[in-house]
Amino acid sequence: MTGDSSRVVWLRQARSYLHHADPVLARLIDDRPDFDPRAWMAQLPPMDLYGALLFQVVGQQLSVAATRRILARIQALFGGHLPSPAELLAEDPGKLREAGLSWRKISTLRDLAGRLEDGRLNPDVLSSLPDNELMAQLTAIPGIGPWTVQGALIIALQREDVVLPGDLALRKAVQLAYQLDHVPSQQEVLAIAEKWRPYRSLATSYLFSAAFEPAAGIAQPNPAPEEGRHRPAPAINP
Repeated sequence: MTGDSSRVVWLRQARSYLHHADPVLARLIDDRPDFDPRAWMAQLPPMDLYGALLFQVVGQQLSVAATRRILARIQALFGGHLPSPAELLAEDPGKLREAGLSWRKISTLRDLAGRLEDGRLNPDVLSSLPDNELMAQLTAIPGIGPWTVQGALIIALQREDVVLPGDLALRKAVQLAYQLDHVPSQQEVLAIAEKWRPYRSLATSYLFSAAFEPAAGIAQPNPAPEEGRHRPAPAINP
């Protein structure tokens, strides 16, 4: 079985599971029969784990448009690609500041790059760790919190059971889909998401799609104005 065919089988199985587990998700799935949860990835440059963490750090507290502008400037600075840890460490931090990164984000990215370069962190070992152990390793770095790592788990490692309870845009998407009279807390999102296991990443993708890319012909209530988001993890927390 090829990678593409096995992914199709997995996606069919995951959709069926979520459809039976949660009537709200069942409606979202039925409304979007051709939905590809990873189609948006085609808009991003190729990313390994470091690249995905860089992408997430850049997007902290920023809108989609601002994140993409800064990412494009960083790529231009490094010959059209995202930098490796060694390349980032070799670059003048002032040039990264000129590209739009704050000094705090530059410090975070240099700290992470240094740990990867000197062997304190091994990307192959990190990639093999369970989600919670990887989270513990990376959130020990100042400026990297759960949101940043959760996004990298989805983007670079394609982990299947990740949810982002601290993400304001996801919380608003849950409010919209479940017709709540308030923006749910992180704990409320986690409680709702329990029924999505082991496919919380896919469920999250459907909720983002429902909130920001409504299915054709389906009327949607207007969500509260977004305070800054970038897919898959609209940024409010590190």
